Amino acid sequence: MKIYKVELDLSLVIGRLTKYRLQQYNSTYPTVFVQADNPDDACHLAYYQLAEIILKQDLSSETALFVRELLFDISIKSISVP
Repeated sequence: MKIYKVELDLSLVIGRLTKYRLQQYNSTYPTVFVQADNPDDACHLAYYQLAEIILKQDLSSETALFVRELLFDISIKSISVP
């Protein structure tokens, strides 16, 4: 497994996330490090970690639908091996 540096673009959704404590995702263009086998898995894990952070704070069906729609507005700017 490698450690990947994933740069995300949350510019379309950051305004909708103000009530959540987002940890390392708390900026418009966060950079997160994930351990994965390949770049596709790294991108998936970056999305999954953000969804998990939000759902741990509010595990309701409304929040689950919100997160599902939210992930369509998040994009990966770049991915690299540091």
